[in-house]
Amino acid sequence: MHRLVLALDTSSAAVTAAVVELTDDGCRTAAQRQHVDPRGHAEHLAPAIAECLNQIGAEPGDLTTVVAGTGPGPYTGLRVGLVTAAVIADVLDIPAYGVCSLDGIAGVHPDVRRLLVAGDARRKEIYWARYETGRRVAGPHVDRPGGVILEDVDAMAGAGARLYADRLELRLLDGDYPDPRALVLAARDRILNAEPTQPLTPLYLRRPDAAVPTGPKAVLQ
Repeated sequence: MHRLVLALDTSSAAVTAAVVELTDDGCRTAAQRQHVDPRGHAEHLAPAIAECLNQIGAEPGDLTTVVAGTGPGPYTGLRVGLVTAAVIADVLDIPAYGVCSLDGIAGVHPDVRRLLVAGDARRKEIYWARYETGRRVAGPHVDRPGGVILEDVDAMAGAGARLYADRLELRLLDGDYPDPRALVLAARDRILNAEPTQPLTPLYLRRPDAAVPTGPKAVLQ
């Protein structure tokens, strides 16, 4: 059976949209757009989706599933992607599945025995997780680079790994941002089994910078 999956990720500085063709025995990226702009998630995502559909001559109604990276990532950017994915799935009445965005980087290197994936969390921190032959065994967490346990790790990937390569001191692999095909493959069993749509729960790992007002302060006479 042929399925057209819309894959989205806004967990990092990269705004990624793709249409991925999934069959019972294969998976390929039919169209993809990616803009690296840490403050442009809302601006770039909708046009990127439209461009992907236009490239392959498809309509929104041709989509059968939505897969979205759930982070970890900054509050504002991550929310743009997850809200967009949820709305599209609801309007088209198709299932939506969430995948840890770091899995979308690790999935590019399924044969690496022990892999560290690290995204840029800003504030001199990284979002990180450890994988063994493509399977996540620790994380996701957020820490300063010096707080990450690096014993028995063979290589690393991700924008955070590249940014702090001099501190982490591991072999750096390609793949700074989540790959949409890898995200879809991480959700493959759920898609093929036609599981019910799932809540797209964001992995923030820490509070947003914005604080809720606590009310007016008392004025002393």
